[in-house]
Amino acid sequence: MSSTLEKYENFLVKNVSTISTLESSLRSITWFLPGRFKDADLASEGLSAILHVSSMYHDTLLAKVVQSDPHWKPILPIPLHTRYTRAWSDKETLYKWAARSLELIRFTQLLVEMLLRRKVSDKNRWRGIVFLETVKMILRFTLLKITTRPLLSPPIPERDIDPASMPPSSTHTSPTLAPTSPLSSSPPTPDHLRNNHTPLQPNALMLAPSPPARADTSVEDYLLPKALTTSSVKPSMLLMKPMSSPLEWVSECIYIIRPWVYASMLSTKKHKDKALVTAFAMELISRNLRRTPSNSGDLEREEYARRDRDILWYLLRGSVWETYSRPKVEAVMEKTADTPILGVLSSIVKDWIPLVDGYYYYTAP
Repeated sequence: MSSTLEKYENFLVKNVSTISTLESSLRSITWFLPGRFKDADLASEGLSAILHVSSMYHDTLLAKVVQSDPHWKPILPIPLHTRYTRAWSDKETLYKWAARSLELIRFTQLLVEMLLRRKVSDKNRWRGIVFLETVKMILRFTLLKITTRPLLSPPIPERDIDPASMPPSSTHTSPTLAPTSPLSSSPPTPDHLRNNHTPLQPNALMLAPSPPARADTSVEDYLLPKALTTSSVKPSMLLMKPMSSPLEWVSECIYIIRPWVYASMLSTKKHKDKALVTAFAMELISRNLRRTPSNSGDLEREEYARRDRDILWYLLRGSVWETYSRPKVEAVMEKTADTPILGVLSSIVKDWIPLVDGYYYYTAP
């Protein structure tokens, strides 16, 4: 088994550009599969789940290859999210496996729901959904206990290198990976030019008037993005401050249990109508109780901005989707159905509407 895995890893490193292109192409196909044939949604989500899981494994392997090879290092600075999550993954084994398990569930949860809908009753399907949300909640609380900081999404390092430009071996050069060894010196001056002291006639292009001088602000605009920030020199573990006040802990706990409460209320007929309002109220309470990031808290500010953008998903949930969003989407599709390009897009959206209606995890928090 280990030899087979080693052969696959060697094959991946040698053909990383081809595999990356294949992953991207297959991931694009999954957007067009629903509605094309029977069980196309299941085939699309199954392919998507396989691609996400394999990409997570490939990212882990490529990161190890780059770190283990002393001849190569990324030119661009590593993103703050990758620095922070990789530092915790390297320090705490429990964090690494809890984060990977959480992402594995996130990649496969919709596929599991589709299989449950085809094999068991609707009541048992919701039991399976609540079970998945319970496991996810436990994993998130595990991460919270380890870090004592607000959770990031995703909790694992994202790909910070371009596989298409990664060299097959350390003996080749690469446009995006810089060798740590010094470059070879410039070629020497040819012998027949060393004693050439006769000046050449100036070219016409050299006599052209020089362009107007740029304003000082353009120089500042060029240099400011290249300047180091406080986050650039901070240790990776300190990119996000630990939570200190009880309100900060309450805010994060409410944010973590919110998906579980929403799924649990939807699984019961008694509280189904109040599920959306309850989840939205918990979202607002968590948002108001959370702390304001400091001036140097770039990573925390990015995470809170992502959470604020996710509030828009409530337009695709529950009664808001049924009474407000879906009628407007259907009206737009009817108007653009005969338009050459927009008509294709409207047909794709039309095939996705039944999936949003029938599956919880398409728009789940």
